[in-house]
Amino acid sequence: MVKRQGSTLFFQQKPKIRAYASAAGRKEMEGPLGGCFDLTSEDNTFGEKTFEKAESRLQKTVLELALQKAGLEASRVDALFAGDLQNQCAGSAYGVRDFGIPFLGLYGACSTMAEGLICGSIFVESGAAAECAAVTSSHFCAAERQFRFPLEYGGQRTPTSQWTATAAGCVLLSESVGNVSVTAATPGRIVDLGVCDLNNMGAAMAPAAADTLLRFFADTHTAPADFDLIATGDLGLVGSELLVSLCQKEGVELAPFHRDCGLALYDREAQQVDAGGSGCGCGASVLCAEILPSMEEGRRKNILFVATGALMSTTTVQQGESIPSIAHLVWLSI
Repeated sequence: MVKRQGSTLFFQQKPKIRAYASAAGRKEMEGPLGGCFDLTSEDNTFGEKTFEKAESRLQKTVLELALQKAGLEASRVDALFAGDLQNQCAGSAYGVRDFGIPFLGLYGACSTMAEGLICGSIFVESGAAAECAAVTSSHFCAAERQFRFPLEYGGQRTPTSQWTATAAGCVLLSESVGNVSVTAATPGRIVDLGVCDLNNMGAAMAPAAADTLLRFFADTHTAPADFDLIATGDLGLVGSELLVSLCQKEGVELAPFHRDCGLALYDREAQQVDAGGSGCGCGASVLCAEILPSMEEGRRKNILFVATGALMSTTTVQQGESIPSIAHLVWLSI
């Protein structure tokens, strides 16, 4: 049964993370976490003819790997929550269409993995599902083509821009099997402070991350020091600095405990990623490649995973609209 306290949902049965898997492209393979992914590829098409099909291949691959790790047949999974950055979440639909699992498509932009974990945990906690999956991905080339310019255009990137990760992650949730539990979750609220710059997503999303974190700390009477890690995804350098500043103004010192997945995925000094990484697959892959393994190994016991997303579309931006943003929080514990 779910118990609500303020904006935060507490899971009495604590759904378990049964298995997880990650996959990434060449640039991610060359970053600090390159050896942590379950699968990487020198070829960012992953053997497919288009970048969009390559992203679907990424989703299919991580779901297959997670099922193999869990020793589960796809028929045993009661619900699948998935999303991506492509129009109408096409990357997910084509990626998981052959599994025959009841499918609930999500769009939370880069916050999709946390949104999937929240929805899946509610399903498991309520008895609507015994086993379910949360899957998400992004692909640099597919995202650039949709939201900015085709790569052939050769456009100049700004210092505040972020590099969309070519990566994917999958988490299998279970009612009884697993070492890591989902303890609580705080769904995000849409926050829009008027940022219109597509090349400064960190500034657009940081206020949403601050809003969700501050509500969570108030609801739970906890503080950043109560957690081994507060992982946001994906604010990059600009957004991370803004988040720390916004929380400081409210008397919450986040800095010593905070790390952003967009900064963990790449080496900004050695790789040309400007302000860091972004994309649905950024937070999802870091979660599945580095954060969850650190909990399984006993190096961390309490983690807040706070995935952020910019909820604009190419059409709204062309019409001069600002960028509404959101941040969903999931409390993971051993």
